[in-house]
Amino acid sequence: MAVPPSTHPRRLLPLFLGLFQGALLLFFALFVAYDEASAQEEDTNLVANQVYSIFPFFQDIQVMLVVGLGLLLTFLPCYGFSALTHNFLLLNFSMQWALVLQGLLHHFHHGQTHLDLHKLLISEFAAVTVLISMGAILGRASPCQLLVMATCEIPVYLATEWVIVSCLGVRDVGGTITIHVFSCYFGLGVSKALFRATQQPLHPKETPTSRSDLMSLVGTLILWVFWPSFVAVLCQPGNAQHRAILNTFLAMSASAITTVVASSLLERDGRLSPGHLQNSSLAGGVAIGVVADMSMPPVAALALGSLSAVVCVLGFRFLTPLLGRKLTFHDQCGIHNLHGLPGILGAAASVVAVLVASKDTSGSHSFQLSPVGGNASDVVEGQWGGRGGGGQALCQAAGLAVAIGASLLAGLLTGAALRLPCLARPPERLCFDDSLYFKIQDQAESPGPDSSAEEGALALKEQV
Repeated sequence: MAVPPSTHPRRLLPLFLGLFQGALLLFFALFVAYDEASAQEEDTNLVANQVYSIFPFFQDIQVMLVVGLGLLLTFLPCYGFSALTHNFLLLNFSMQWALVLQGLLHHFHHGQTHLDLHKLLISEFAAVTVLISMGAILGRASPCQLLVMATCEIPVYLATEWVIVSCLGVRDVGGTITIHVFSCYFGLGVSKALFRATQQPLHPKETPTSRSDLMSLVGTLILWVFWPSFVAVLCQPGNAQHRAILNTFLAMSASAITTVVASSLLERDGRLSPGHLQNSSLAGGVAIGVVADMSMPPVAALALGSLSAVVCVLGFRFLTPLLGRKLTFHDQCGIHNLHGLPGILGAAASVVAVLVASKDTSGSHSFQLSPVGGNASDVVEGQWGGRGGGGQALCQAAGLAVAIGASLLAGLLTGAALRLPCLARPPERLCFDDSLYFKIQDQAESPGPDSSAEEGALALKEQV
């Protein structure tokens, strides 16, 4: 007997997740183990130092991703349950999937891969790319579509990151290029292919309310507080990590103040835009990541934070409407303004920083590889690994080009795959609505006159 259309989408999600978790259980049972306990005092101290040095940062990042980013996505007034839950679901799904791929690609020896806190943190960085990309299609994609997107994005990210960091030798300690730029243009590529050339009209439930904007702003504040931990967690302990924390804080502080200035000047009545505050206040943290551990004067961090906030505000005010009209790009959360533009600005700043630092003959500038790759813990000795300042600057620019090109192409292909009818894309009239996926208690207690129509709408099949 054929599955009724009304139950097919609901059965697809648990089936997909159940098969994934079952396969993961089998993989862990056969191939994953912890490092064997060592009786040597040096090894014991090494593990203890790793726990004490990484775990506090790890906790901060967990709060950022689960609470901060989840609340930031609740600006859609009728989609709060879905935004928080989908963010939480994708984080766990993508992290486990990244653990498997990382183990197979980088840490598979003698038929096993050993798990530790460092590898878990690396996989969580990979999962961040999916959470950012989701922002482009938030509210208009089903959970199954988001899970398929995560399944495709993680391996592409790992391959792209390997090319950028291991092959090109790009310095990107905070993931500005490898995480923010990649995930932004991957999400935009998915959005472009998923919605094709049709410009999406403004949905009645798409307009934020004061309450939803307030919840989203709380998410911004949580992200702002813990962002230095995200940038500095895998810096070399000591001066590099100390610089990364200070530079990130300075950049984000400057971006917060500049956001208020720019938003007030751009609005005719001088009042602040909640959307600007929610996003542009974080732009400094995106831009500073690629140069956070570099030896540079504090004024450079302040200037980069201010400039990134201005770019982000201008993007929301002018560029997003232009891209929507001319190129029919749909960017629900404005990830291009928060992650794409400041990421490009940060990459450009890294080129300048490398060229300036190459003229310093004191040898005081040391840089390390990005913390988001398989070889992230390897520290490059010397200035630029024998390439010279000009060569390293070209590598930084090439890394940016690879991140944009690879992510756009992969995003377009993934978006085309998401158009499959079996993935249950929600009909337009039910987008941005929690009732499509959740049993809302107050609705169940007080059904309105349109409840039967709503139940009928839930039975609609995917319309492509």
